[in-house]
Amino acid sequence: MRKLDKDDIDIKNKIAVRMKALRGKTGKHMSAFASETDKDKQSQYRWETKGASILTVNKFCKEIGISVFDFFNDPVFKGK
Repeated sequence: MRKLDKDDIDIKNKIAVRMKALRGKTGKHMSAFASETDKDKQSQYRWETKGASILTVNKFCKEIGISVFDFFNDPVFKGK
C-alpha cells in the first residue's frame, strides 16, 4: 500500500471535519447517529477523525439526505 502524501492527508482531514459537522447538524450524538444508520460507533468515530473513502461519503450523504456534490461544495474544501 502506498503512503499518503500531504494532499491526501489534507483531503482526508477535510472529509472528517465535514462529516462531523454534518452529523452534528442532525442533532444526534455519534452513538445515536451510528445506531440509527446501522453502523458501529467506532466506524463513525474513525470517519469523523481520520476521514473516509468516497464510497463511505456517498453512503453517508444518502443517510443524511444530501448529494455528494453538496458534501464537497463547502468552504472547508475551497483553496488550500
